[in-house]
Amino acid sequence: MNQVARVPGGSSFGRLLRELRHSRGLTMEELAEASGVSGRAIGDMERGRSLRPHRGTVTALAQGLRLDDAAHDELLAAARVARPAAKASPSAKSSPYALPRGVRDFVGRHAELAELRALAQRAAEEKEPDEQGRGAAAPPVAVVFGAPGSGKTTLAVRLAEEFASSFPDGGFLLDMRGLEEQPLSAEEAVLRLLGAWDVHAAHLSAEERLALYHVTTAGLRAVLVLDNAGSEAQVRPLLPREGGVLVVVTSRRTLAGLESVQRVELGALTEQESTSLLRAIVSDGRVDAELAAARSVTELCGHLPLALRVAANWAATRTNWSLRRLATRLADEDRRLDVLSAGDLRVNSAFSLSYSRLAPGAARTFRLLSLVPGGDFSMPLAAVLAGVSLPDAEDLLEELLEAGLLMTSRDDRYRFHDLLRLYARSRHRTEESEEESAAAGSRLRSWLLDTAMVAGRWYEPGYGAPPPDTSCLVSLDDPEQARGWLKAEADNWLAAFREAVECGEHARVTEVAGAMHWFSENWVSWGHWTEIYERAAQASAALGDPAVEASHRSYLAWVYWQCERRHDEAVAAATSALGLATACGDVVQQAQAHMYLGWLQAAVDDVSAAVHNLLRAMELFAEADEIGGYLQAANVNITVLRKAGRVQDAIETYGEVMHALADPRNHDRIAPSVRDITALIATWHVSFVHLNQGHWREAVDVLRRIRGQLGARGYHRAASKAHLYLGHALAHLGDDTEAAVEYRVVLTLEGPIPPAIVEEARASLDALAVGRPAPPTRFE
Repeated sequence: MNQVARVPGGSSFGRLLRELRHSRGLTMEELAEASGVSGRAIGDMERGRSLRPHRGTVTALAQGLRLDDAAHDELLAAARVARPAAKASPSAKSSPYALPRGVRDFVGRHAELAELRALAQRAAEEKEPDEQGRGAAAPPVAVVFGAPGSGKTTLAVRLAEEFASSFPDGGFLLDMRGLEEQPLSAEEAVLRLLGAWDVHAAHLSAEERLALYHVTTAGLRAVLVLDNAGSEAQVRPLLPREGGVLVVVTSRRTLAGLESVQRVELGALTEQESTSLLRAIVSDGRVDAELAAARSVTELCGHLPLALRVAANWAATRTNWSLRRLATRLADEDRRLDVLSAGDLRVNSAFSLSYSRLAPGAARTFRLLSLVPGGDFSMPLAAVLAGVSLPDAEDLLEELLEAGLLMTSRDDRYRFHDLLRLYARSRHRTEESEEESAAAGSRLRSWLLDTAMVAGRWYEPGYGAPPPDTSCLVSLDDPEQARGWLKAEADNWLAAFREAVECGEHARVTEVAGAMHWFSENWVSWGHWTEIYERAAQASAALGDPAVEASHRSYLAWVYWQCERRHDEAVAAATSALGLATACGDVVQQAQAHMYLGWLQAAVDDVSAAVHNLLRAMELFAEADEIGGYLQAANVNITVLRKAGRVQDAIETYGEVMHALADPRNHDRIAPSVRDITALIATWHVSFVHLNQGHWREAVDVLRRIRGQLGARGYHRAASKAHLYLGHALAHLGDDTEAAVEYRVVLTLEGPIPPAIVEEARASLDALAVGRPAPPTRFE
């Protein structure tokens, strides 16, 4: 087949379609028969009445016209002219575990929904416990189980959407990856959910995190879907003990080991429900006109919603084909299918039929997307994997969505159903060469790691905004967008990092880890920083670069203590870093190692040794003219000097920090984000100096400056303490009215607040009311 000549003058889609049809000698009726698109729709397109046909329709026309790839691409380009260019911008505000959008054509499942609605109503009406904890009861839990493709997740999301007003804290869905080689552990799930709820827990042990998880869920009224669970052990620790969180677990297994749960089994749809679903998607009257053929289609799809959706979406874009023709196609495809894990060839026939009708580019993209390591992905990632532009990627993904071979997730992200991922992998193994597969994987890994480094360095002093780079494909114009991308693509760039480790790309590994150091302090709860910096330390040792290794061993010391409370290992890592840095004469790395050692010693109240190391760190940072490190060490030293009883030194150190931040000579040396957080931390630390010395007026002055900033940055525990301690300081000054205002703020703060702080605020408020305030004089 020869490529048709381009129509002169940049003709519209309709004129190009007419030229192509005439060049093939086809009437509208003949093209309608060959493509499955109705003659009326073709006429509307040629006359310009249908300006933006769906990509699936264009592909059907191209197949009916028997176009080669180049002519097909030209037709797609003409159809896309009116579509605006796409540039993805990750949302930093939405939770990565927010519920996906539910389907609008949900049908059936009346009995199952009735059970779940009763359960949800019970959870919504659950009374809160009294102050002594009486009346608290474990919230209800549903386990929705059934065959793959039976619509378990769709049903759970439908329930959550129906009861959204009853659960004002929102709905969340966490994929437990129960069928993967490495399912999500309960510990990792706790970390992810606490992070989604903006609860900082990385400094806690696994047991403490789990306890905080249950404290947090006790105060929420939300729906939590634990999707695709593989075992009882995965979900048992996550079931709330009290409060208003309705948990819906979906699984292919019954999870019989879970006690006190409501089990709801999903089988195949009934014949009536299957026909209704077909009618909802193929909404042009063909189902009612061909009920017998419709029943054949539903039977060939095994009455499973996923297979029915795939087949129905295929039919919906071919309005001129009868359902009998669709049924015949399904039966034909059934003879030459590979068996997937569902064990039902009729299900696979729907997949194969839709796949076989994809344009070559979309089919290739479908296969390549099976290489995505994470649970979902963005349009830019798909563009990189397929090696196409963003507009082309948008078209390809649209075609896959129309064919029912892909689903939208959240915030313009996409995902496979697990059966379709398996099917895509099978087609990839069969049709893709090893060279092409390796090239696509390498292309994806490079882009993920390059973008991760650019995003991470937004938080590193001296970097900030990256230079314009069209190859980046995502908007990283501010720290919020950078953080949003790093969190949204975390599973994917972490997998790319692991591949770099396996491939022995030592320099790459150390670069990525180095770029993440400052960002890691903004996402302490992630749970993978230990792996990142252990691998980076090993990679830098393999490179034989002692200065780089010292840097990563210092970072590792921070991770061991801040994220896992492994004090001995943290001290060993910092000591190793100091030895390496001293041996190679790197002053900055020596200073950094001293700083971490001082920080670790202070954590166990070895304040004398801590002061020595921190002062030495400040001296070395000053010698190297490293202002960022100097300020960081000085901030730590404010608290350590206070604990050592050197109050005046602590206050003077605070003054040095604030003077350095205000010095015009440092304006271009300190990024605004670093300046703000450094001032906030220094002021927070010095407030404890004034509080414990009884300097109530000074304490009031500094706490009033920062109380709002702490909560705005997500430091909910510190924010609650700031208001509480400000109230105490005001009470000491006899300003009971203003003290009461601060105590009441604690009672109304959003976010997870430790119960002990809330109780202290309530008791202090009660004491003021009866004229017997007794604020504390010691503060930590």
